[in-house]
Parts: sequence; structure tokens; C-alpha cells
Amino acid sequence: MKLSPKFTPYLYILPLVLLLGFVFGYPLVRIFEFSFKKVRGIDGPWVGWENYRLILHQDLFWESALHNLFLLIAVPVMVAWALLISIVLYERIRGWKLYRVVLFLPYILAIPIIAVVMKKMFQFSGPVNEALRWLSLDFMALDWIGSSDVALWTVMIFIIWRESALGIILFLARLLSLDESLIEAAKLEGANWWQRARYVLIPQMKTVIEFYVVISVITMLSSVFSYVYIMGGGRGGPGTSTMVLELYIFSALIKISLPGIASAVSVLLFLVSLLLIVPLFAVRRRANEEEVG
Repeated sequence: MKLSPKFTPYLYILPLVLLLGFVFGYPLVRIFEFSFKKVRGIDGPWVGWENYRLILHQDLFWESALHNLFLLIAVPVMVAWALLISIVLYERIRGWKLYRVVLFLPYILAIPIIAVVMKKMFQFSGPVNEALRWLSLDFMALDWIGSSDVALWTVMIFIIWRESALGIILFLARLLSLDESLIEAAKLEGANWWQRARYVLIPQMKTVIEFYVVISVITMLSSVFSYVYIMGGGRGGPGTSTMVLELYIFSALIKISLPGIASAVSVLLFLVSLLLIVPLFAVRRRANEEEVG
């Protein structure tokens, strides 16, 4: 039987789709299944919603979730910082290519390596506080890592510093692909730097900005484990001040051997991520339809 030409491309990608479905789909299904079981070892009896009831009545779970939501504050900061730096580099200041490499370097290095360095730097007697004391800013020399009041803020600063590097490169790549005649025309019309950035450059970067926002939201919700594990000493410390949902899942799975609980939290994190991310794509789709219309 001869296939219709419109089905031929799908036939070529079918093996890859099946492979991806097995690699990603099967574990996802098993996680959902485990979340309804009291797992010991590789399986266990069905307990229904019991795992969800247990975690929803734990203060530590809600504290971890609040910490993840708190880290979302970093998203607009990263977007603004990355936009500012990328536009400055786009002006081709002297040495801008070198600055581009230096700014992207933190994103290339492994998180555990630079987390250890940052932890040393932000210790109470570390270089950061020593520099502040040398500048007679002793009131700003805080116990960045050891104080539960500022530990999560320190982690956020670290995340902003590293993750904004990706935004800078993405935004700069988009800027370098723009038609520079528009910038030249704006200059001839007397537009200053701020007006060129606001009315000419940023509107043409809407798509890549939205993409970076989505990536950043995903990062803050489900990709900060390495940061808090190193900075918080593997326990979310001091106390539980840097405990996030990923670390909560890790503790439930590895430290107290409760895969059912870990799976239930993973499912909730997955669903919440979808609830926050899907609307972003919906907004983008409507914007595209309006542009076409």
C-alpha cells in the first residue's frame, strides 16, 4: 500500500518520536504511578492520594514552595540586566567582544565549581566582606551564607549572576541580526540612547525576551538544585532557609527513602510548571495571530 506524500515526512521521524517517547514518556508515567503508591524498593502497594495528603500537610513542603516562588523575583531582574548589558555591547564599545566572552564565561563553567568559589567569597570573613570593610562599609558586611535572613538572597544573587549570562548572549545575538539602518535612521532623527533602545531595539526583541522569560521561570522552579545544595551545605541551611522543592524531593528520595513522597512532589512541581508556562506560550500565539492579522 502506497502512503500519501503528506505522511512520508512523519514516517521518517517516527523512530525518533518513539525513542523520545520511551526515554521521556515512560519515566513520567512511572513517576505519576509511584505518586499513588507507598513504594519500598522498586514497587509498593497502592495508597491513592495518601502521599499528596501527607506532603500538603507538611510545613516544610510549603516553605520549600514559597522559596521557589520567591526566587521568581530574579526573573525580571535577569531580563532587565541582560537587556541593558546586551544593548551596551551592541553599541560596539571598545573591547566589546572580550567583554562578551567574559560575561558568558560563568554560564559555561559547571555550577558546583563556581558555587564552591562563591561560597568562599561570601563567607563572613571572605573577600566580599573584607572589601566592604576596606571601603568603610562595615554595616554591609553580613553573614551572607550563615544567616537564615539573607542566605536565600545570596543564592538569588548567585543565580542572577550566572543565569543572566545566557540572556545577554541571546539578546546580543538577536540585536546583531537586526537591520542597522533603523538605528541609523533613529540617530538621524535625533533619538537618544534610551529612545533608540525603548522604541527601536526592544520591540524587535519581543520573541527572544519571551523565550528567555520562559527558560528563566523553568530554572527558578525546577533547576536550582545545584545552587542551593552547595550553598546550603546539602541540607537547605542554615536551618531550612534555602530549602527548595528540588532539595525536598532529593531528601525524600535519598535521605529517608520515600520514593512515593518524592514522586508526588515531582508531579506537583511538574503541574505547577505547566500552569505557569503554558499561558506564556498562549500569549505568544495570540501575539503572532495579531501580527499576521
